[in-house]
Amino acid sequence: MDLGTIIGLILGPLMVVVVGMGLDSVSMFWDGPSFAIVVGGAFASVLISMPLKTVLKIMIFFGIVVKEIGQPPNILIVQIVELAEKARRDGILALESAMDEVKEPFLKKGIELAVDGTDPELIAQILNEEIDTVDARHKDGINVMTLLNKYLPAWGMVGTLIGLVKMLANLDDPSTIGPSMAIALITTFYGSLFANLFCGPLADKLTKKNAEELMMRNIILQGVMSIQQGDNPRIVKQKLEVFLPPKDRVKD
Repeated sequence: MDLGTIIGLILGPLMVVVVGMGLDSVSMFWDGPSFAIVVGGAFASVLISMPLKTVLKIMIFFGIVVKEIGQPPNILIVQIVELAEKARRDGILALESAMDEVKEPFLKKGIELAVDGTDPELIAQILNEEIDTVDARHKDGINVMTLLNKYLPAWGMVGTLIGLVKMLANLDDPSTIGPSMAIALITTFYGSLFANLFCGPLADKLTKKNAEELMMRNIILQGVMSIQQGDNPRIVKQKLEVFLPPKDRVKD
């Protein structure tokens, strides 16, 4: 689990409720129609912008955010170098017996293709197509969250304008002005809160997770191609470590 994301998703609402609102006045900030206008309107806009099947995957996108993406890259590189050493020493077919030790599905797929004697260009094509598919899938999630981040404040303002119109229509009763204004402003509060506490940060985290996974898969692609070419394990290590900052590289 991504502990930072979990802490943020808990800490943010806690700060708003405990520090901002105060536990004794939480009910003052709840208004069902305002919530429906903001959330329902934002999702309506996203449904117009994106295919329904993509929007319905929103919980899958949330799952991507809270889970860790595979092995740390430096550990993954160590495993690939070990496979390169075994292939160099015993032949590439010897890697078939090491498949049980490979937990990363994408690496296992690449090694299996290499062991089966698949043409290098075809291996690169298959693995690159899978990388592109993962990238496109993650970008769907980023787009959904980005659009929600865009439309939630806008629908908050729509709700506020509706509330102000209703308030101005009842100016003959001064006692209703304060409560009506409060309800009108709550929609703006909802839009800003949901956009800045959830959708914006989740879009940013999805973008980072996507970059991390693409880097991991490109490390694997480069590693598999190097193993199939019979590269010296030291060369394999040097090729793969260019993906990492110097401080994260495993020392010999």
